[in-house]
Amino acid sequence: MKADIHPDYHMINVKMTDGTTFQTKSTFGKEGDTLTLDIDPTSHPAWTGGNQHMLDRAGRISRFKDKFGGFV
Repeated sequence: MKADIHPDYHMINVKMTDGTTFQTKSTFGKEGDTLTLDIDPTSHPAWTGGNQHMLDRAGRISRFKDKFGGFV
């Protein structure tokens, strides 16, 4: 087994978009560095159930609805 092939695993601070922080272990940076998030579970629509808009480009959605409308 080769010595020193694994990255340094240490404690860092993670700063969320709302300003809250927590500590976790990571290979990011050096011991005590801060990872500032641009997107996190408190702000991203994938986790918060944000607004979703379907765009009907070239009538694809309406054609699909016409074709499979009575299927269900």
